[in-house]
Amino acid sequence: MIKNWIIKQQGEEDVLQHLQDVLGVERPIANLLQQRGIRTFEEARLFFRPELSILHDPFLMKDMDRAVDRINRAIASGEKVMVYGDYDVDGTTAVALVYSYFKDFFPDIIYYIPDRYDEGYGISIKGIDFAAANSIRLVIALDCGIKANEKIGYSNSKGVDFIICDHHTPGAEIPEAYAVLDPKRSDCNYPFKELSGCGVGFKLIQAFQSNHNLPFENIIKYLDLVVVSIASDIVPIVGENRVLAFFGLKQINEKPSTGILTLMKLSGIQNKNITIEDIVFKIGPRINAAGRMESGSKSVELLVSDDTGLALLMGNKINDFNSTRRNVDSSITQEALTMIQMDESMKNRKSTVLFNPNWHKGVIGIVASRLMDHYYRPTVILTRSNGFATGSARSVNGFDLYQAIEECSDLLENFGGHKYAAGLTLKLNNVNSFQERFEKVVQEKIHPDQLIPVVEIDTELELSDINEKFFRILKQFQPFGPENMAPVFLTENVSDNGAGKPVGMNAEHLKLSLVHEKDPYKVFPAIAFQQGKLFPKVSGGQGFDICYSLDENVFRGESTIQINIKDIKVD
Repeated sequence: MIKNWIIKQQGEEDVLQHLQDVLGVERPIANLLQQRGIRTFEEARLFFRPELSILHDPFLMKDMDRAVDRINRAIASGEKVMVYGDYDVDGTTAVALVYSYFKDFFPDIIYYIPDRYDEGYGISIKGIDFAAANSIRLVIALDCGIKANEKIGYSNSKGVDFIICDHHTPGAEIPEAYAVLDPKRSDCNYPFKELSGCGVGFKLIQAFQSNHNLPFENIIKYLDLVVVSIASDIVPIVGENRVLAFFGLKQINEKPSTGILTLMKLSGIQNKNITIEDIVFKIGPRINAAGRMESGSKSVELLVSDDTGLALLMGNKINDFNSTRRNVDSSITQEALTMIQMDESMKNRKSTVLFNPNWHKGVIGIVASRLMDHYYRPTVILTRSNGFATGSARSVNGFDLYQAIEECSDLLENFGGHKYAAGLTLKLNNVNSFQERFEKVVQEKIHPDQLIPVVEIDTELELSDINEKFFRILKQFQPFGPENMAPVFLTENVSDNGAGKPVGMNAEHLKLSLVHEKDPYKVFPAIAFQQGKLFPKVSGGQGFDICYSLDENVFRGESTIQINIKDIKVD
């Protein structure tokens, strides 16, 4: 697939020179820093050396005082408390964190994860009825609830108070819960708006800790859960999230909780330095798999466990869920691709909307992402659930998916999400109408360039600039994630020295040994995944351009710098 290469705006000359002088770094590093909003020595110091002391006062968050007061009252009167959360990684880690912390203060505390298939996303009537029937008068809801106006009205009528801890964008009206913690509230002055749901839960226990004059150091151990949520929920890793992620990774690598350590062992990564990428591809999917295939409460059970044997038992179950999930989503993805390939009109559309009543609801979001990557166009995957068509949608870079779905709202029962991902429910007899309307909206609004994948390049780089010092500084840009992605470089006119070859079971990848005419004797090992078909074009010693990131490759105990090629242009 052809990709557009876009080089980001380069830094201002005077700022670049200043950063080079005060930090003693080369121009490419100074440029990367300025692109991330860093212009001074002090800003660079805090970027490279985050400090927990710069975390914001949790009481700056609207309703935090009310939330802590209500919890204090519940403790004083010996109330039963329920911790309620969504079934995905952010929700289950948030529930595990808040439950684990408050179980020392409440003799009677339980957690509740709604069933994806029976109750759906967010606060449910069934969950409220369960609380009322069990004499629970306080529910702490995490990673959901900011739009649950009707449900909160119902809970109030049942005498059940809710403290909502959410991070999604509110609707026109805030639910009338006892307290609503959400930094995205328009009336909330909290300085950082991009916390994960688990991050908001952490601010709640931080506030409680402060209110009771308890040491902050006692809650650092929960940061392993926070960083798992930050990585898996794809929130920006800047500002406060960068601090929480930095120290969360430190906690995971030095003293992880029993549940997290179990997942690391089952993923085969317990003996390496854990990164955000490891969480995204190894730990997060396993936690998510329980909610996709059975119940998110299984993940919470693992994450709150202090018993190594029990944790291993639960971990193996979750690992099995993940294996099943992989098989199911692979099978459905292949079915979906076949549906498109067999329909000539569908292949030429600007969008993909597919419906199969037998597809597994728990994996359709993954399938939507895979199809979007394959055809690179706005994609909606639907299946049947509780008598309705329900689905997940994903979008391409720059196209507002939420707005496109909103223009089809008269055909929908409900929908929610944001610019690049959404969920929706509609009547079965509206599926065909939605497919045509959505395609029409996309055709009218999408720019042709948005249907071409983009590789964003931070800066040009000579191969001769790559050395141990450069790479050592580059690693300190971690943790990588949204708004601080691993830098992508452009180098023109490189060539393979003749040692390159296709690799992989089906020769689908390229392993190259790159040189540049400025220093033809210095060889750089490189890997280009899923680009094996280009081998005839790059194997004859001719020059080509590459955009790439730099990785550390450890083999038999020896570490080398490896070029990870994102795309190749031969002419």
